[in-house]
Amino acid sequence: MTSLTVTAPFAAAKPATAVTPPVFGPRIIIGLVGVLLAVLVSGLNEMVTKVALADIRGALAIGYDEGTWLVASYTATSVAAMAFAPWCSVTFSLRRFTLYAISAFTLLGVLCPFAPNYESLLVIRTLQGLAGGALPPMLMTVALRFLPANMKLYGLAGYALTATFGPGLGTPLAGLWTEYVGWQWTFWQIVVPCLIAMAAVAYGLPQDPLRLERFKQFNWRGLLLGFPAICMLVIGILQGNRLDWFESSLICGLLGGGLLLLVLFLLNEWSQPIPFFKLQMLGIRNLSFALLTLAGVLVVLLAVVLIPSSYLAQVQGYRPVQTAPIMLLAALPQLIALPLVAALCNLRWIDCRWVLGIGLSMLTLSCLGGSQLTSAWIRDDFYVLQWLQIFGQPMAVLPLLMLSTGSITPMEGPYASAWFNTVKGLAAVIATGVIDALTTARLHFHSTMLVDNLGNSPLVDGTSAGLAHRLHQQAVVLMSSDLYLCMAGVAVALILLIFWLPTRIYPPRAPT
Repeated sequence: MTSLTVTAPFAAAKPATAVTPPVFGPRIIIGLVGVLLAVLVSGLNEMVTKVALADIRGALAIGYDEGTWLVASYTATSVAAMAFAPWCSVTFSLRRFTLYAISAFTLLGVLCPFAPNYESLLVIRTLQGLAGGALPPMLMTVALRFLPANMKLYGLAGYALTATFGPGLGTPLAGLWTEYVGWQWTFWQIVVPCLIAMAAVAYGLPQDPLRLERFKQFNWRGLLLGFPAICMLVIGILQGNRLDWFESSLICGLLGGGLLLLVLFLLNEWSQPIPFFKLQMLGIRNLSFALLTLAGVLVVLLAVVLIPSSYLAQVQGYRPVQTAPIMLLAALPQLIALPLVAALCNLRWIDCRWVLGIGLSMLTLSCLGGSQLTSAWIRDDFYVLQWLQIFGQPMAVLPLLMLSTGSITPMEGPYASAWFNTVKGLAAVIATGVIDALTTARLHFHSTMLVDNLGNSPLVDGTSAGLAHRLHQQAVVLMSSDLYLCMAGVAVALILLIFWLPTRIYPPRAPT
């Protein structure tokens, strides 16, 4: 793997003064941990508020539709920020920009429960998404810039925690705050970790000089095209299922206008001397494969979190706090599993493509096992599936990071970070839209089939309400089984891609 830096690729025409690279040591480690903590908290903030949305809506007396806009607006600005944050970190310095982003994220989170009305809360959440979305690219940047060669994979393992560890904590924390403390803490949970993260970043990361002269070559056209394009696409996808997709003129306008702006944005980026996205990098075989596979992996990872919690809530009547143990079983061991997978990939005789294939195979087995669920399944029946995911998830994510960063030159580092983080954010949104659409379609299909097959059979308990409830439960079971099978198919397709697309990448430096 190539050692990456973050200052060269976005450099202005005028050469910058050479800066002595900081010596790797405890201070750099503390700074990296601070950025990692901030990024994890940013992801948790989105997951927790999404899971606890029903309680938040009840406390604030807002409807279901209004609640979906709170989620969509936060996610839209968060994903858009990932595309442009690397440029800002070079211009304003990595340390300064990260501290500003954490500060704004924390302050806005504190203000959320005090919003006087829905409109002001929507504005606060939109701005908080902008601040939170700027943080994930900083984590990859810090890991690739400051860690020595033989430690880079461990830094990337820290980044992988945001895809494997963070999402699994959303349900347990939402259950904790709403059941035992108060709905306000779904917003305030970020305060203490963010203060710790700010102290660690301020102490550990070196201070680069301001480079405000870069505004002379700022890609204004790219910002004006790309930012609204991403926001429109994200909102259109997240609101599509609720508004019946292309039956809604709003969704048609958002998706159509977003795609048009995105095409214009990409055309602009192709000819820009200092673009936000370097399209020529898609010609790098491993990077293209990693981005494509990452999108598929995130669909599977999101599904294996959503399906059990949705099934248990609808069929068994579980609250988030009761679903928490199966989420924690897959999430907490990631703190051990990811470093072990990093150590495995750091061995020169280990081909990370085989690690990726084994990880995807474990996810496939987990999904195939989940497809056998019945209405009798309770929380304990999901534990075996979660055990498969303990190593399946990190083995499916970390090799992708290794493949995507190992085939690029040092000057392309921030461009790779922008590509990877933006695709990660968009893939999570697309995964949500795909799962929502599949859920609705299969639920309607099975409900119709069950009613048709029932015919004129006598009611078991003599009440149509009881029969309707049992029909809905059975439809949810069949729909959940179908989703598991679909996710197994996605994982198998990704395994097959390994045989054609990526080339082998060796670790930066094999441990002696």
